[in-house]
Amino acid sequence: MRLVVLAHEDEETYRSADAAGRARYVRGHEEFARRAPAAGVTILACEALAGAASARTLRRTADTTEVTDGPCTRTTEQLGGFYLVEAADVQTVVDLARLLPETTHEVRECVEP
Repeated sequence: MRLVVLAHEDEETYRSADAAGRARYVRGHEEFARRAPAAGVTILACEALAGAASARTLRRTADTTEVTDGPCTRTTEQLGGFYLVEAADVQTVVDLARLLPETTHEVRECVEP
């Protein structure tokens, strides 16, 4: 099954972190990638995203499309990146995601086309 691991984070936390804090953050992602194969998880794609200020949000109705600059929600946490993975089950990916840095991660199944 294909799943996506969404990384929600406070952009300011990373920007204001010292070198040790940034290194700890990077180590979490490296450990996730290193342990994935042994857990039976294949990383199909992963990307860090540009800051939320670079987003363009489209809100569509039957009659109009409104395009605004910035993220679609007003929260302290923004979508900072993702992993697209293939695994036998959701729990394996949830367990593996515990290795990621101290931010919020959401694991969701992808809808098969």
